Amino acid sequence: MNHIPLAERMRPKTIDDLIGQEHLIGAQGSLRAHILKGLIPSMIFWGPPGVGKTTLASVISEHAHRPFYHLSAINSSVKDVRDVIDHAKKDKGIFTAKNPILFIDEIHRFNKAQQDSLLAAVEKGWITLIGATTENPSFEVISALLSRCQVYVLKAFEEADLVKLLKRAIEKDAVLSEQNISLKETDVLIQLSGGDGRKLLNLLELVVQADTADTIDITNEKVMHFAQKNVVLYDKTGEQHYDIISAFIKSIRGSDPNAAVYYLARMIEGGEDVKFIARRMLILASEDIGNANPTALVMANNTFQAVAVVGHPESRIILSQCAIYLATSPKSNSSYTAINQAQELVRKTGNLSVPLALRNAPTKLMKDLDYGKSYKYAHDFEGNFAAQNFLPDEIEGAKLYEPGQNQREYTIREFLKKLWGKKYGY
Repeated sequence: MNHIPLAERMRPKTIDDLIGQEHLIGAQGSLRAHILKGLIPSMIFWGPPGVGKTTLASVISEHAHRPFYHLSAINSSVKDVRDVIDHAKKDKGIFTAKNPILFIDEIHRFNKAQQDSLLAAVEKGWITLIGATTENPSFEVISALLSRCQVYVLKAFEEADLVKLLKRAIEKDAVLSEQNISLKETDVLIQLSGGDGRKLLNLLELVVQADTADTIDITNEKVMHFAQKNVVLYDKTGEQHYDIISAFIKSIRGSDPNAAVYYLARMIEGGEDVKFIARRMLILASEDIGNANPTALVMANNTFQAVAVVGHPESRIILSQCAIYLATSPKSNSSYTAINQAQELVRKTGNLSVPLALRNAPTKLMKDLDYGKSYKYAHDFEGNFAAQNFLPDEIEGAKLYEPGQNQREYTIREFLKKLWGKKYGY
Protein backbone atom coordinates (compact mmCIF):
# COMPACT_ATOMS: atom_id res chain seq x y z
CA MET A 1 0.00 0.00 0.00
CA ASN A 2 2.94 2.35 0.58
CA HIS A 3 3.38 2.98 -3.13
CA ILE A 4 -0.16 4.39 -3.44
CA PRO A 5 -0.15 8.15 -2.68
CA LEU A 6 -1.86 9.19 0.53
CA ALA A 7 -4.42 11.31 -1.34
CA GLU A 8 -5.50 8.25 -3.30
CA ARG A 9 -5.60 6.02 -0.20
CA MET A 10 -7.82 8.58 1.53
CA ARG A 11 -10.21 9.10 -1.39
CA PRO A 12 -13.77 8.91 0.04
CA LYS A 13 -15.95 6.00 -1.01
CA THR A 14 -19.36 7.22 0.18
CA ILE A 15 -21.25 10.50 0.21
CA ASP A 16 -20.94 10.72 3.99
CA ASP A 17 -17.16 10.52 3.78
CA LEU A 18 -16.94 13.64 1.61
CA ILE A 19 -15.58 16.82 3.18
CA GLY A 20 -16.72 20.26 2.04
CA GLN A 21 -19.24 21.13 -0.70
CA GLU A 22 -22.07 21.35 1.84
CA HIS A 23 -24.17 23.29 -0.67
CA LEU A 24 -24.13 20.23 -2.92
CA ILE A 25 -23.84 17.13 -0.75
CA GLY A 26 -24.68 18.38 2.74
CA ALA A 27 -27.96 17.50 4.46
CA GLN A 28 -29.80 20.12 2.41
CA GLY A 29 -27.48 19.94 -0.59
CA SER A 30 -28.99 20.29 -4.04
CA LEU A 31 -27.19 17.20 -5.35
CA ARG A 32 -27.43 14.87 -2.34
CA ALA A 33 -31.03 13.73 -2.89
CA HIS A 34 -30.35 12.95 -6.54
CA ILE A 35 -27.30 10.87 -5.64
CA LEU A 36 -29.09 8.86 -2.96
CA LYS A 37 -32.03 8.16 -5.29
CA GLY A 38 -29.76 7.27 -8.19
CA LEU A 39 -31.36 9.95 -10.38
CA ILE A 40 -28.22 11.16 -12.09
CA PRO A 41 -28.39 13.66 -14.97
CA SER A 42 -25.45 14.47 -17.18
CA MET A 43 -23.53 17.22 -15.43
CA ILE A 44 -20.45 19.42 -15.36
CA PHE A 45 -18.48 20.00 -12.15
CA TRP A 46 -16.79 23.39 -12.20
CA GLY A 47 -14.29 24.30 -9.51
CA PRO A 48 -10.61 24.78 -8.61
CA PRO A 49 -8.20 21.82 -8.60
CA GLY A 50 -8.14 19.41 -5.70
CA VAL A 51 -11.64 20.09 -4.32
CA GLY A 52 -13.09 16.66 -5.05
CA LYS A 53 -14.54 16.73 -8.57
CA THR A 54 -13.17 13.29 -9.49
CA THR A 55 -14.04 11.88 -6.07
CA LEU A 56 -17.61 13.13 -6.26
CA ALA A 57 -18.05 11.53 -9.67
CA SER A 58 -16.74 8.22 -8.32
CA VAL A 59 -19.03 8.39 -5.29
CA ILE A 60 -22.00 9.05 -7.53
CA SER A 61 -21.16 5.97 -9.58
CA GLU A 62 -20.88 3.83 -6.44
CA HIS A 63 -24.21 4.99 -5.05
CA ALA A 64 -25.95 4.55 -8.39
CA HIS A 65 -24.35 1.10 -8.97
CA ARG A 66 -23.41 2.01 -12.51
CA PRO A 67 -20.41 1.11 -14.65
CA PHE A 68 -17.84 3.92 -14.45
CA TYR A 69 -15.51 4.98 -17.26
CA HIS A 70 -12.77 7.57 -16.67
CA LEU A 71 -11.06 9.56 -19.42
CA SER A 72 -8.61 12.45 -19.13
CA ALA A 73 -9.01 15.13 -21.78
CA ILE A 74 -5.24 15.65 -21.73
CA ASN A 75 -4.43 12.39 -23.47
CA SER A 76 -7.74 11.17 -24.97
CA SER A 77 -8.74 11.34 -28.64
CA VAL A 78 -12.08 11.16 -30.43
CA LYS A 79 -11.36 7.45 -30.97
CA ASP A 80 -10.93 6.94 -27.22
CA VAL A 81 -14.29 8.62 -26.61
CA ARG A 82 -16.02 6.49 -29.24
CA ASP A 83 -14.47 3.29 -27.87
CA VAL A 84 -15.81 4.08 -24.40
CA ILE A 85 -19.24 4.92 -25.81
CA ASP A 86 -19.31 1.60 -27.67
CA HIS A 87 -18.47 -0.25 -24.45
CA ALA A 88 -21.05 1.80 -22.56
CA LYS A 89 -23.76 0.92 -25.08
CA LYS A 90 -23.00 -2.77 -24.51
CA ASP A 91 -23.04 -2.28 -20.73
CA LYS A 92 -26.37 -0.50 -20.98
CA GLY A 93 -27.73 -3.58 -22.67
CA ILE A 94 -26.57 -5.65 -19.69
CA PHE A 95 -27.63 -3.22 -16.97
CA THR A 96 -30.85 -2.14 -18.78
CA ALA A 97 -32.05 1.15 -17.33
CA LYS A 98 -28.80 2.11 -15.62
CA ASN A 99 -26.73 4.26 -17.97
CA PRO A 100 -22.98 3.82 -17.56
CA ILE A 101 -21.22 6.96 -16.32
CA LEU A 102 -18.47 8.49 -18.43
CA PHE A 103 -16.31 10.84 -16.37
CA ILE A 104 -14.07 13.19 -18.36
CA ASP A 105 -11.46 15.03 -16.33
CA GLU A 106 -10.47 18.50 -17.56
CA ILE A 107 -13.19 18.45 -20.20
CA HIS A 108 -12.33 22.06 -21.08
CA ARG A 109 -9.27 20.72 -22.90
CA PHE A 110 -11.41 18.79 -25.37
CA ASN A 111 -11.67 20.56 -28.73
CA LYS A 112 -14.98 21.02 -30.55
CA ALA A 113 -14.69 17.76 -32.49
CA GLN A 114 -14.05 15.79 -29.30
CA GLN A 115 -16.99 17.45 -27.55
CA ASP A 116 -19.21 16.89 -30.60
CA SER A 117 -18.45 13.17 -30.41
CA LEU A 118 -20.26 13.05 -27.04
CA LEU A 119 -23.52 14.68 -28.17
CA ALA A 120 -25.37 11.68 -29.59
CA ALA A 121 -24.39 9.42 -26.69
CA VAL A 122 -25.67 11.94 -24.14
CA GLU A 123 -28.79 12.78 -26.16
CA LYS A 124 -29.77 9.11 -26.66
CA GLY A 125 -28.95 8.08 -23.12
CA TRP A 126 -26.16 5.66 -23.96
CA ILE A 127 -24.08 7.32 -21.24
CA THR A 128 -24.46 9.75 -18.39
CA LEU A 129 -21.71 12.31 -18.80
CA ILE A 130 -19.93 13.88 -15.86
CA GLY A 131 -17.31 16.42 -16.86
CA ALA A 132 -14.84 18.17 -14.56
CA THR A 133 -13.34 21.55 -15.37
CA THR A 134 -11.41 24.32 -13.68
CA GLU A 135 -12.47 26.76 -16.41
CA ASN A 136 -15.81 28.51 -16.89
CA PRO A 137 -17.87 25.97 -18.87
CA SER A 138 -19.80 28.79 -20.53
CA PHE A 139 -16.64 29.57 -22.48
CA GLU A 140 -14.96 26.15 -22.71
CA VAL A 141 -17.83 23.71 -23.32
CA ILE A 142 -19.80 23.90 -26.58
CA SER A 143 -23.35 25.18 -26.15
CA ALA A 144 -24.96 22.02 -27.58
CA LEU A 145 -23.27 19.87 -24.94
CA LEU A 146 -23.70 22.41 -22.15
CA SER A 147 -27.46 22.56 -22.78
CA ARG A 148 -27.66 18.81 -22.11
CA CYS A 149 -25.87 19.03 -18.76
CA GLN A 150 -26.50 20.47 -15.32
CA VAL A 151 -23.64 22.65 -14.08
CA TYR A 152 -22.62 22.35 -10.43
CA VAL A 153 -20.07 24.73 -8.93
CA LEU A 154 -17.65 23.24 -6.41
CA LYS A 155 -16.17 25.71 -3.95
CA ALA A 156 -12.59 25.90 -2.70
CA PHE A 157 -11.96 24.12 0.60
CA GLU A 158 -12.19 26.32 3.66
CA GLU A 159 -9.35 26.15 6.17
CA ALA A 160 -11.46 24.07 8.54
CA ASP A 161 -12.04 21.53 5.76
CA LEU A 162 -8.32 21.25 5.07
CA VAL A 163 -7.52 20.73 8.75
CA LYS A 164 -10.20 18.04 8.86
CA LEU A 165 -8.56 16.31 5.88
CA LEU A 166 -5.21 16.29 7.69
CA LYS A 167 -6.61 14.94 10.93
CA ARG A 168 -8.61 12.25 9.18
CA ALA A 169 -5.51 11.08 7.29
CA ILE A 170 -3.41 10.88 10.45
CA GLU A 171 -6.12 8.99 12.33
CA LYS A 172 -7.52 6.67 9.66
CA ASP A 173 -4.91 6.01 7.01
CA ALA A 174 -3.56 2.47 7.32
CA VAL A 175 0.06 3.70 7.11
CA LEU A 176 -0.03 7.00 9.03
CA SER A 177 -2.22 5.69 11.84
CA GLU A 178 0.55 3.23 12.76
CA GLN A 179 2.99 6.09 13.41
CA ASN A 180 3.19 8.56 16.26
CA ILE A 181 2.28 11.81 14.48
CA SER A 182 1.40 15.06 16.21
CA LEU A 183 -0.16 17.84 14.12
CA LYS A 184 1.32 20.89 15.89
CA GLU A 185 0.91 23.52 13.16
CA THR A 186 -0.95 23.59 9.84
CA ASP A 187 -0.38 27.09 8.42
CA VAL A 188 2.41 26.23 5.97
CA LEU A 189 0.80 22.96 4.88
CA ILE A 190 -2.36 24.85 3.98
CA GLN A 191 -0.46 27.72 2.37
CA LEU A 192 1.68 25.48 0.16
CA SER A 193 -1.30 23.36 -0.86
CA GLY A 194 -3.07 26.40 -2.26
CA GLY A 195 -6.36 24.93 -1.06
CA ASP A 196 -5.82 21.77 -3.12
CA GLY A 197 -6.77 18.78 -0.96
CA ARG A 198 -4.74 16.35 -3.04
CA LYS A 199 -1.57 18.45 -2.73
CA LEU A 200 -2.22 18.94 0.96
CA LEU A 201 -2.29 15.20 1.70
CA ASN A 202 0.66 14.37 -0.52
CA LEU A 203 2.69 17.12 1.12
CA LEU A 204 1.81 15.73 4.55
CA GLU A 205 2.96 12.30 3.41
CA LEU A 206 6.24 13.75 2.13
CA VAL A 207 7.00 15.32 5.51
CA VAL A 208 6.12 12.15 7.39
CA GLN A 209 8.29 9.99 5.13
CA ALA A 210 11.21 12.42 5.41
CA ASP A 211 11.10 12.62 9.22
CA THR A 212 12.99 9.74 10.89
CA ALA A 213 12.11 10.62 14.50
CA ASP A 214 10.07 8.24 16.64
CA THR A 215 7.55 10.99 17.29
CA ILE A 216 6.83 13.11 14.25
CA ASP A 217 5.78 16.66 15.10
CA ILE A 218 4.27 18.49 12.11
CA THR A 219 5.39 22.12 12.42
CA ASN A 220 5.49 25.03 9.99
CA GLU A 221 9.29 25.10 10.03
CA LYS A 222 9.59 21.38 9.37
CA VAL A 223 7.07 21.46 6.52
CA MET A 224 8.87 24.35 4.81
CA HIS A 225 12.25 22.64 5.23
CA PHE A 226 11.19 19.36 3.63
CA ALA A 227 9.03 21.05 1.00
CA GLN A 228 11.87 23.23 -0.25
CA LYS A 229 14.17 20.24 -0.44
CA ASN A 230 11.82 17.80 -2.10
CA VAL A 231 8.81 19.46 -3.70
CA VAL A 232 8.58 21.51 -6.85
CA LEU A 233 5.98 24.05 -5.81
CA TYR A 234 5.10 24.81 -9.42
CA ASP A 235 3.54 22.00 -11.45
CA LYS A 236 4.28 22.75 -15.08
CA THR A 237 1.84 20.10 -16.27
CA GLY A 238 -0.98 20.88 -13.84
CA GLU A 239 -3.52 23.62 -13.21
CA GLN A 240 -1.06 25.94 -11.46
CA HIS A 241 0.80 26.12 -14.76
CA TYR A 242 -2.20 27.95 -16.24
CA ASP A 243 -2.78 30.14 -13.19
CA ILE A 244 0.80 31.42 -13.11
CA ILE A 245 1.10 32.09 -16.84
CA SER A 246 -2.26 33.88 -16.66
CA ALA A 247 -1.01 36.07 -13.80
CA PHE A 248 2.23 36.73 -15.72
CA ILE A 249 0.43 37.87 -18.86
CA LYS A 250 -2.09 39.97 -16.93
CA SER A 251 0.72 41.65 -15.00
CA ILE A 252 2.47 42.65 -18.23
CA ARG A 253 -0.84 43.81 -19.73
CA GLY A 254 -1.43 45.81 -16.55
CA SER A 255 2.00 47.51 -16.88
CA ASP A 256 3.38 46.11 -13.61
CA PRO A 257 7.00 45.02 -14.25
CA ASN A 258 7.43 43.97 -10.61
CA ALA A 259 4.59 41.46 -10.69
CA ALA A 260 5.64 40.31 -14.17
CA VAL A 261 9.17 39.47 -13.02
CA TYR A 262 7.82 37.78 -9.88
CA TYR A 263 5.61 35.39 -11.86
CA LEU A 264 8.42 34.91 -14.35
CA ALA A 265 10.62 33.78 -11.45
CA ARG A 266 7.89 31.40 -10.27
CA MET A 267 7.89 29.73 -13.67
CA ILE A 268 11.67 29.61 -13.99
CA GLU A 269 12.09 28.13 -10.51
CA GLY A 270 9.49 25.51 -11.39
CA GLY A 271 11.36 24.44 -14.51
CA GLU A 272 8.91 25.86 -17.06
CA ASP A 273 9.89 25.59 -20.72
CA VAL A 274 11.53 28.94 -21.54
CA LYS A 275 10.25 28.76 -25.10
CA PHE A 276 6.71 28.50 -23.78
CA ILE A 277 7.21 31.70 -21.77
CA ALA A 278 8.78 33.50 -24.73
CA ARG A 279 6.01 32.32 -27.05
CA ARG A 280 3.34 33.80 -24.77
CA MET A 281 5.18 37.13 -24.68
CA LEU A 282 5.35 37.06 -28.48
CA ILE A 283 1.56 36.80 -28.66
CA LEU A 284 1.11 39.51 -26.03
CA ALA A 285 3.39 41.91 -27.88
CA SER A 286 0.89 42.00 -30.73
CA GLU A 287 -2.36 41.49 -28.83
CA ASP A 288 -1.82 43.98 -26.01
CA ILE A 289 0.82 46.43 -27.31
CA GLY A 290 0.54 46.33 -31.08
CA ASN A 291 1.00 49.62 -32.89
CA ALA A 292 1.37 51.56 -29.66
CA ASN A 293 4.96 50.30 -29.82
CA PRO A 294 5.64 48.06 -32.87
CA THR A 295 9.18 47.40 -31.62
CA ALA A 296 7.67 45.26 -28.86
CA LEU A 297 6.89 42.54 -31.39
CA VAL A 298 10.48 42.67 -32.69
CA MET A 299 11.79 42.49 -29.14
CA ALA A 300 9.56 39.52 -28.28
CA ASN A 301 10.48 37.67 -31.48
CA ASN A 302 14.19 38.20 -30.85
CA THR A 303 13.68 36.98 -27.28
CA PHE A 304 12.02 33.80 -28.52
CA GLN A 305 14.90 33.11 -30.90
CA ALA A 306 17.53 33.98 -28.27
CA VAL A 307 16.22 31.73 -25.50
CA ALA A 308 15.98 28.84 -27.98
CA VAL A 309 19.71 29.25 -28.62
CA VAL A 310 20.95 30.17 -25.15
CA GLY A 311 18.86 27.86 -22.99
CA HIS A 312 18.76 27.64 -19.21
CA PRO A 313 19.90 29.32 -16.96
CA GLU A 314 21.14 32.39 -18.89
CA SER A 315 17.85 32.68 -20.77
CA ARG A 316 16.25 33.96 -17.56
CA ILE A 317 18.05 37.29 -18.07
CA ILE A 318 16.73 37.66 -21.60
CA LEU A 319 13.22 36.75 -20.49
CA SER A 320 13.39 39.28 -17.67
CA GLN A 321 14.54 42.03 -20.02
CA CYS A 322 11.71 41.30 -22.43
CA ALA A 323 9.06 41.04 -19.72
CA ILE A 324 10.08 44.40 -18.26
CA TYR A 325 10.19 46.00 -21.71
CA LEU A 326 6.69 44.76 -22.54
CA ALA A 327 5.29 45.71 -19.14
CA THR A 328 6.62 49.26 -19.48
CA SER A 329 5.47 49.72 -23.08
CA PRO A 330 2.34 51.71 -23.95
CA LYS A 331 -0.63 49.39 -24.49
CA SER A 332 -3.12 48.98 -27.31
CA ASN A 333 -5.36 46.10 -28.32
CA SER A 334 -6.66 47.90 -31.41
CA SER A 335 -5.17 45.39 -33.88
CA TYR A 336 -6.63 42.50 -31.88
CA THR A 337 -10.03 44.18 -31.74
CA ALA A 338 -9.90 45.03 -35.45
CA ILE A 339 -9.39 41.43 -36.61
CA ASN A 340 -12.09 40.20 -34.21
CA GLN A 341 -14.58 42.71 -35.61
CA ALA A 342 -13.52 41.97 -39.19
CA GLN A 343 -14.06 38.23 -38.73
CA GLU A 344 -17.43 38.85 -37.12
CA LEU A 345 -18.42 41.06 -40.07
CA VAL A 346 -17.35 38.34 -42.51
CA ARG A 347 -19.44 35.76 -40.64
CA LYS A 348 -22.48 38.05 -40.76
CA THR A 349 -22.20 39.25 -44.36
CA GLY A 350 -20.75 36.18 -46.07
CA ASN A 351 -18.81 36.23 -49.34
CA LEU A 352 -19.45 39.73 -50.63
CA SER A 353 -18.25 40.61 -54.12
CA VAL A 354 -14.89 42.33 -54.42
CA PRO A 355 -15.27 45.71 -56.20
CA LEU A 356 -14.51 45.40 -59.92
CA ALA A 357 -11.71 47.95 -59.72
CA LEU A 358 -9.77 45.72 -57.31
CA ARG A 359 -10.13 42.45 -59.18
CA ASN A 360 -7.28 40.73 -60.96
CA ALA A 361 -7.58 40.63 -64.77
CA PRO A 362 -5.20 38.00 -66.18
CA THR A 363 -7.39 37.22 -69.24
CA LYS A 364 -8.95 39.27 -72.08
CA LEU A 365 -12.45 38.22 -71.00
CA MET A 366 -11.85 39.57 -67.51
CA LYS A 367 -10.59 42.86 -68.95
CA ASP A 368 -13.67 43.03 -71.18
CA LEU A 369 -15.78 42.64 -68.03
CA ASP A 370 -14.01 45.71 -66.57
CA TYR A 371 -11.98 43.79 -64.01
CA GLY A 372 -9.45 46.27 -62.62
CA LYS A 373 -10.51 49.01 -65.08
CA SER A 374 -11.14 51.82 -62.60
CA TYR A 375 -8.34 51.01 -60.19
CA LYS A 376 -6.23 54.01 -59.19
CA TYR A 377 -2.55 53.15 -58.68
CA ALA A 378 -1.69 55.07 -55.51
CA HIS A 379 1.87 55.91 -56.55
CA ASP A 380 0.61 57.81 -59.59
CA PHE A 381 -1.03 60.40 -57.31
CA GLU A 382 0.28 63.14 -55.07
CA GLY A 383 1.10 61.87 -51.59
CA ASN A 384 0.86 58.30 -52.89
CA PHE A 385 -2.86 58.29 -52.18
CA ALA A 386 -6.02 58.22 -54.29
CA ALA A 387 -9.45 58.10 -52.66
CA GLN A 388 -11.38 55.05 -53.80
CA ASN A 389 -13.58 52.35 -52.31
CA PHE A 390 -11.73 49.20 -51.26
CA LEU A 391 -14.50 47.43 -49.35
CA PRO A 392 -17.46 45.62 -50.96
CA ASP A 393 -20.29 48.06 -51.73
CA GLU A 394 -22.57 46.55 -49.07
CA ILE A 395 -20.19 47.46 -46.24
CA GLU A 396 -18.61 50.62 -47.63
CA GLY A 397 -17.44 52.88 -44.82
CA ALA A 398 -17.28 50.13 -42.19
CA LYS A 399 -14.67 51.10 -39.60
CA LEU A 400 -12.93 48.07 -38.11
CA TYR A 401 -9.68 49.63 -36.89
CA GLU A 402 -10.04 52.12 -34.05
CA PRO A 403 -6.64 53.62 -33.11
CA GLY A 404 -5.80 53.20 -29.44
CA GLN A 405 -5.32 55.89 -26.82
CA ASN A 406 -1.55 56.27 -27.05
CA GLN A 407 0.88 58.72 -28.61
CA ARG A 408 1.77 56.70 -31.68
CA GLU A 409 -1.80 55.82 -32.57
CA TYR A 410 -2.87 59.42 -32.09
CA THR A 411 -0.53 60.10 -35.00
CA ILE A 412 -2.07 57.24 -36.97
CA ARG A 413 -5.55 58.62 -36.32
CA GLU A 414 -4.59 62.05 -37.62
CA PHE A 415 -2.97 60.48 -40.68
CA LEU A 416 -6.13 58.50 -41.50
CA LYS A 417 -8.38 61.49 -40.85
CA LYS A 418 -6.33 63.58 -43.28
CA LEU A 419 -6.56 60.91 -46.00
CA TRP A 420 -10.15 59.78 -45.64
CA GLY A 421 -11.89 62.83 -44.24
CA LYS A 422 -15.28 61.87 -42.76
CA LYS A 423 -15.59 58.51 -44.54
CA TYR A 424 -14.51 56.31 -41.61
CA GLY A 425 -15.19 58.73 -38.82
CA TYR A 426 -11.61 59.18 -37.68
